Amino acid sequence: MRSLQDAEPAVFWWDDDAAPEPLPCLTGDADAELVIIGGGFAGLWTAVRARERGVDGPIVLLEADRCGSRASGQNGGFCAASLTHGAPNGWARWPTEMPVLERLGEDNLDGIETTVDRYGIDCDFHRPGALDVATEPWQVAELAERSEMPSPTGATSVLLDTEQVQAALASPTYLAGLWEQRTTALVEPARLAWGLRAAALSLGVDVHEGTRALGVGDENGRVTVRTEHGTVRARQAVLATGTAPPLLRRLSLMTVPVWDYVLMTEPLNPAQMASIGWADRQGVGDSANLFHYSRLTRDNRVLWGGYDAVYHYASGRDERFGQRPETFTLLARQFAEAYPQLADVVFTHRWGGAIDTCTRFAAFYGLALSGRLTYAGGFTGLGVGTTRFAADVMLDLLGGVTTERTSLSMVRRRPTPFPPEPARSLGIALTKRSLAKADATGGRRDLWLRTLDRAGLGFDS
Repeated sequence: MRSLQDAEPAVFWWDDDAAPEPLPCLTGDADAELVIIGGGFAGLWTAVRARERGVDGPIVLLEADRCGSRASGQNGGFCAASLTHGAPNGWARWPTEMPVLERLGEDNLDGIETTVDRYGIDCDFHRPGALDVATEPWQVAELAERSEMPSPTGATSVLLDTEQVQAALASPTYLAGLWEQRTTALVEPARLAWGLRAAALSLGVDVHEGTRALGVGDENGRVTVRTEHGTVRARQAVLATGTAPPLLRRLSLMTVPVWDYVLMTEPLNPAQMASIGWADRQGVGDSANLFHYSRLTRDNRVLWGGYDAVYHYASGRDERFGQRPETFTLLARQFAEAYPQLADVVFTHRWGGAIDTCTRFAAFYGLALSGRLTYAGGFTGLGVGTTRFAADVMLDLLGGVTTERTSLSMVRRRPTPFPPEPARSLGIALTKRSLAKADATGGRRDLWLRTLDRAGLGFDS
């Protein structure tokens, strides 16, 4: 398709002159109070929050590539207050805790905004909220039901009919909308990662890029982290490796990498912007099971992604999976259907990346090595915001203190693991097929999906 022929097979957010130079790798052995494995959002937030919470000794952060170079710097930049992958998932799983979870989630988003201001992070942080749109009649009813869900924090949402949603964002496919105001921010994710890296360095954290952790162990009451360039020995450790192969055997079936794909358009001119409206610049997602998401950048490009989530056998993580021509072609066609007035717009970038997905959609936590190592994982696409909350949870766990966060059943209990192969691939394929079928049949969930619902399991794009 013409709109794709010149699109760079690269992540738009990293095609930026502001990208910092790589930091030196670890050379030789090191001792630390705290060692953090992983330089994505979870690891970077942990480094910053550890210093802000008073950890005085040496802190070492190890990143195999560049900080923010994987999922943290490749996503759409939706920074949500929700800690539960949306209110419906939270109310279904933790109904008695949802008032606390929603308050903590909004406090967490406020904390991110405060941090961005404190350290002067130039990541285009703004809070226009999220606009969920209905593209089928059955989704209109679901949005109406969601609009009536209780909001313990008083967060406002506005239900939009067809005329109102068309005025907010002109698409012939949008039948209704639910605008949840202020509970979603938009950021430039790579710049947020670079800003957190700079903040950590300013706080005296030793950050080593190009340093892959090969294994963790216990040596005379110290956590040891082996790398190609030396060993770090620390009193405590945080494992925040996201979609990378887990260093703890117990985590081998807790997450799967699901590949998500994104297109970025050229900047829209004033006439094109006028043709779609979008004056409030919300983050947008449709309400299908296999859904699309979209947003504007600061220079009025449209990011368009989602729908075709792909799992590769045996949790395949080959970086070549990030380029999938058939998915890009499908997304480009669907973009033209959603916004026919932009049919002549071309795409400048196309890319894909893996999301660490767990069976309950919300992140999980735990301790290992006699309580000296903590971990978090399974953010399932909401890690831009929830990783800061996760950092505080992990620091609470290492401190051995009971807090409001660590008392949550969401923190104390882990999700059901995925089955081993080949059952894992078969189950995911059946689920994706059933979700597509539900989208095509008025949202009706078949026996397979109802069985997963009863078991508290699921899979989503």
